[in-house]
Amino acid sequence: MSTTLSLLLALQAAAGTTTTDQAAAPLADAAPAAEQQGSGDVVVTARRREERVQEVPIAISVIGGAEIERTGAFNVNRLQQQQPSLQFYSSNPRNSAINIRGLGAPFGLTNDGIEQGVGFYVDQVYIGRIGASTFDFVDVAQVEVLRGPQGTLYGKNTTAGALNITTRPPSFTPEARVELSGGNYDFVQAKASASGPLSDNLAVRLSTSATTRDGTIYNVASDEHLHRQRNLGVRGQLLWKASDAIDLTLSGDFNVQSPNCCVQYYARVGRTQRPLNRQYDALAAAFGYSPPSKNPFDRVTDLDASINSRQEIGGASLVANWDLGPATLTSVSAWRYWDWQPQNDRDFIGLPITTVSQNPSQQKQVSQELRLASNGANRLDYTVGAFFFHQTIDTQGSQVQGSAASRYLLNPGNVAVGASGCATATANACNPAVLNGLTSTNTISFDNTSFAVFGKVNYELFEGFHIQPGLRVNYDKKSGSYVSVVTTGSGSTTLNADQAATLAPQSYAPKFSDWNVSGDITLSYDFSSDIHGYATYAKSFKSGGINLSGLPLNAAGTGVDLTTQTVKPEKVDNYEIGLKTQFFDRRVTLNLAGFWTEVRDYQATVNNGQLTVIRGYLANAAKVRSRGFEFDSSFRPSRRLNFYVNGAYTDSTYEKFTNAPCPPELSGGTVTTGTPGGAGAPGGLSPVACDISGQRLPGISKWSLSYGGEYNLPVGGAGGEVYLGYDGNYRSRFSSNPSPSAYTWINGYSLSNVRAGYRKDDFNVFGWVRNVFDQNYFELLSTQSGSTGLIVGQPGDPRTYGLTISKSF
Repeated sequence: MSTTLSLLLALQAAAGTTTTDQAAAPLADAAPAAEQQGSGDVVVTARRREERVQEVPIAISVIGGAEIERTGAFNVNRLQQQQPSLQFYSSNPRNSAINIRGLGAPFGLTNDGIEQGVGFYVDQVYIGRIGASTFDFVDVAQVEVLRGPQGTLYGKNTTAGALNITTRPPSFTPEARVELSGGNYDFVQAKASASGPLSDNLAVRLSTSATTRDGTIYNVASDEHLHRQRNLGVRGQLLWKASDAIDLTLSGDFNVQSPNCCVQYYARVGRTQRPLNRQYDALAAAFGYSPPSKNPFDRVTDLDASINSRQEIGGASLVANWDLGPATLTSVSAWRYWDWQPQNDRDFIGLPITTVSQNPSQQKQVSQELRLASNGANRLDYTVGAFFFHQTIDTQGSQVQGSAASRYLLNPGNVAVGASGCATATANACNPAVLNGLTSTNTISFDNTSFAVFGKVNYELFEGFHIQPGLRVNYDKKSGSYVSVVTTGSGSTTLNADQAATLAPQSYAPKFSDWNVSGDITLSYDFSSDIHGYATYAKSFKSGGINLSGLPLNAAGTGVDLTTQTVKPEKVDNYEIGLKTQFFDRRVTLNLAGFWTEVRDYQATVNNGQLTVIRGYLANAAKVRSRGFEFDSSFRPSRRLNFYVNGAYTDSTYEKFTNAPCPPELSGGTVTTGTPGGAGAPGGLSPVACDISGQRLPGISKWSLSYGGEYNLPVGGAGGEVYLGYDGNYRSRFSSNPSPSAYTWINGYSLSNVRAGYRKDDFNVFGWVRNVFDQNYFELLSTQSGSTGLIVGQPGDPRTYGLTISKSF
């Protein structure tokens, strides 16, 4: 859903250090902000005049920079703990996804040829790949979360919402700020920023952030701790006030990370349809193997491949605003890049099965946007604009099988399995040389061009009643190339049947292009100065995609199935109603929203069990539905106390998906088009596809809550105060597999974070504890390739604690 203010508000709002739909920030952060927060007001100037966010007819949350710093939410992963409708999943930076209300990107490993449904923006610049969003926040003024489809105002079309980051702008008043944090696991984080004038009309701002922390998971094989943090970010901005009507801001940033992550390892074992002697327990016994611990929360593993997630993120942008009087013309020009250099252990255990599985990737993008927005002098406001985006991605993938791969992946037939394994047998499965060194070298390229024109009108039909229609015309063109060359351990390209079934040579060049028209209409009414209601219908599209992670084999097994090269566009119908209210001199805020979203041809990641498509591929589910309601409440009874409770109920299901991948308990057996019988029956049958209509989408909790508050007391006079704060969140259980499986449900959990400190004027010192009760929980669960029944997990962080000191000048 969009309104005349939606994305403009989210990217240009400059108000306060509060959460619009959450609790107020500490009342002592700054005197002007304290007065606003005391009254429950957040004022923005999105249309060159002051407006209250409460009057904007859209579900939007604004989180101020002070709140981000106070709660330790210095990246997107931690931000989701404060936003019940926001979901962030990441098995490593490249394989990351942001969803809002359960929609946005398919759950699983990333496919370069698909677009994200949640837009990610930094200072009005669209970021074309979610992996490039995993940096630490540097000198952030605020983060805005817009829920529902966007696209009729400006920028890239997004069907599920937008996440927008606004950094602090250059100032003509000299200022500086430093912050230093330290904690357990040798955590150290330093932030610094400085801004001031270079002349009467030229100002500069420089910012930096550095984070280091030891890992929380010990690898006995390499004698090192995994999931460490090594992050550095710098940002510079130059503001030129060319005249009273014209200003230009030139920005540049650079981020480098080498976090020695991300790992998944032994979590549990479940039965599949594979013969019992080819399931995990029997295979591990044949090799005499056992993981160092079968309790994943011992945080010990024995991965035998190198682990790293090094990436560089950077770019430059020029934003120009020209106030023409009746309207403002805005131009946003940007260039960005992302260089991803990973190392993974894709078999997840300490056996040499898949010794290399990685996809180093380099993305470059350029974008240009022009917007003309009225300055609100009349009852009729408007925004019109055009957006151009071009993106290229080059990926150099590789997968190498090890000496244990033959026994682990191939069928030994009737060969007996004992303590000695297959040492005396003649089947390929019993000959390590068959798959040892088998290598797939993949060259992948992607070219994506998008162009759009859009417009939005806000007409006050009569006092307090607004009608706001919007329209977008969009063109997308995608082309790619996927070439996989497979060689044996001896370097030959001649493969036997078992080798070709494990890593199949592929070469194809998918293409997609299409026009689409989308639009929305919002009706809103101001019942009073503190009660506002709205209703919206939006019809949106997500561009079609191309498969760039390898294709499944055709039915005959003689080549790839070229019918799976592309996926159709998603077609979205979204309905929403909302009510925004404030009471008691705006000290109590209660906002409600109900939504119903239907998506036809939903783009899902699937895997049909073939080893040749270990990373999965894209397919269309006929229909998906997400519906639910959200509430946001904050209470400010006094300057000494504020607290909040936010929640979301989200019911997201596959309404119709008859050709879905089967869950692991039905995989690995003899393929049948009939009824498979019982699930998890060794030696049983496995259907070609499963009907999962009516089942839940992965990664979505039905209930999600965030809650907390802060209490302070004056000490020492002259504005000094001590304070105690608490922030908590809860998620009910959710599925961690594209098709719901009995083995991959993640149980519900709650996290609690506390802080206590002293602040006065521009000085602040506080101690903090995150995950106070040391809750054990998984962020993700996955299945090991080959239908062995092994379930691997990625645990969330344990309890951490530390101290933060900050000073402004």
